[in-house]
Amino acid sequence: MQRVAAYIDGFNLYFGLKAARLKRYYWLDLVALAESLLKPGQQLVATHYFTSRIRDNHRNAADRKRQSAYLEALALGPVGIQYGHYLEKPRQCRGCQQTWTDYEEKMTDVNLAIQLFTDAFDDVFDVALIVSGDSDLTTPIRRVRARFPAKLVIVAFPPNRHSAELKRAAHGYLTIGEDKLRASQLPEQLTKPDGYVLSRPASWS
Repeated sequence: MQRVAAYIDGFNLYFGLKAARLKRYYWLDLVALAESLLKPGQQLVATHYFTSRIRDNHRNAADRKRQSAYLEALALGPVGIQYGHYLEKPRQCRGCQQTWTDYEEKMTDVNLAIQLFTDAFDDVFDVALIVSGDSDLTTPIRRVRARFPAKLVIVAFPPNRHSAELKRAAHGYLTIGEDKLRASQLPEQLTKPDGYVLSRPASWS
């Protein structure tokens, strides 16, 4: 039985779904999704999710509430969540020269790469399943392949996310179809150990 570990780039997945207008699948059961991508003779042994909590900009309270509900729902299952962070980044309009403060998500690809290498060294998996279309992960994939030639690295592209570099770097690749997303949704409501009920955000239905 081949052991498979899944490494999910949260923001790449989110923006892929958003670009494809698939908001109704945001309430995604990541373990079920990873299992739906397995081949016969494979077993999912770990699921890692890499993201950052949305930073408060005084206009996004509803977005932060929806994200928190989703992260709490994921935490009820066997998903390892690793957080990056946002950095302030000044922006300027080239036309009018007006400036404003924007926020840029950091550390997702670094955290994913480190976990991938750690698990490879610890012999956690035979196959690494990377859910992302971020070409920044090309070098980590190549290095894992070079250092651990017996291990396979497969890339699963979210909707509307593809990378020629990742295709060349990995042993194989696939695109996650809407059928997999539809079949991999969390229950409409989940109850936390303290009795609090988490519900799918109404705008995600």
